[in-house]
Amino acid sequence: MAEKTNRTGLWIIGAWGGVATTALVGLLNLQKKLVQPVGLTTELPEFSDIEMPAWSEFVPAGYEIRDFSFEKAANELIEQRAMERSAVTPILKELAELDTRIFPGFLANSGKVVENMADRKREENLTPRETISAMQSDMKTFVAENQLSHLIVVNLMSTEPVCEYFSESEIEKLPEAEQIKRGREWNNWEAFRQLLDSSEKPPVPASTLYAVAALETGFDFVNFTPSLGATPPALEQLAKQTSARFFGNDGKTGETLMKSVLAPMFAHRNLRVMSWVGHNIFGNRDGVVLDDPHNKATKVTSKNHLLEQILGYAPQTLVTIEYIKSMGDWKTAWDHIHFQGFLGTPMTLQFTWQGCDSLLAAPLVLDLVRLTELARRRNFTGRMDFLASFFKSPIRVEEQSFVRQFEKLEDWLRDEKQFQN
Repeated sequence: MAEKTNRTGLWIIGAWGGVATTALVGLLNLQKKLVQPVGLTTELPEFSDIEMPAWSEFVPAGYEIRDFSFEKAANELIEQRAMERSAVTPILKELAELDTRIFPGFLANSGKVVENMADRKREENLTPRETISAMQSDMKTFVAENQLSHLIVVNLMSTEPVCEYFSESEIEKLPEAEQIKRGREWNNWEAFRQLLDSSEKPPVPASTLYAVAALETGFDFVNFTPSLGATPPALEQLAKQTSARFFGNDGKTGETLMKSVLAPMFAHRNLRVMSWVGHNIFGNRDGVVLDDPHNKATKVTSKNHLLEQILGYAPQTLVTIEYIKSMGDWKTAWDHIHFQGFLGTPMTLQFTWQGCDSLLAAPLVLDLVRLTELARRRNFTGRMDFLASFFKSPIRVEEQSFVRQFEKLEDWLRDEKQFQN
């Protein structure tokens, strides 16, 4: 086999979905220099002196559970006014070639609504370890056959239900001895590995199995969804052992981005927020998944938690997410903020956010891949806290102000040694 090049594999889970398709259409256009890099943080003028990995160095592949194609997915987005046909026509040959590198994915504990979408099913009666081994075989084969130097796995699959096996509220209901056992499994890689290797088939979700498959092999893992992914502290131990990188969860693209910008303003002006209500409607495939209350609970938790951390107290909050089929890939959020001003006078701020879900998310995915590869080249390993500004629920990061999170990214880009581990 020829010596590996500096090319990096991009392994996307949920490859024929709207976000993944938009990201890969964008990547192919960037590689051909057919579009301007609008919406990409890594293309900001202030970062022009930093040697970022070139877009041409990324080679995509991945998993999908539906029988589809990139051209079909792109046509759906064009019909919904989420993408221009001029962005797709010049790369149809490349998209067709990329279709051949999309393999049937895995469904472990992904929820009924996701399972009902699947028509490219892998073997369903595997133990967690058998599933992980199958994933690793696919990834390693792709890296070897394409002579790649590394692989970054990005989770863009549909949101999973809350994993009760690792839910603190559920663990608290167990007898003390079982609580201790669960806590050890959650926090210690060796204990978690034994759990995965057992024949009990514990209900570990697919997103976490994907994370283990990547990190155990020394590949990187980015979770753009609110699913569990690499959240268990045991996986941070694993990443340290294998010198891999990881981060998540849940890309911050719209309403929650606005919260992370506006909430600090109320805090700094000492204006007390009494209630914050947000109503969200959209009609894409994620909307179908989030119409299921079990999957929706994971997303609502991710969108709703940051206000208390920013404000220092818990105002009354309400977050609703509703599937409206006619909206397609476009989403609308209406927010009503009721706050108390000087002399106790109540006031309100309202805003409406209207945007295309896939177009908002796709450039973040590309930025995250690029910055993860940059971290590898800088010999950074473990949890990438400097990427917090891209996520609603950054793993074990307390700071939720977007501006301060972004400053951490700027600091790392300018002085990576300060944040080396």
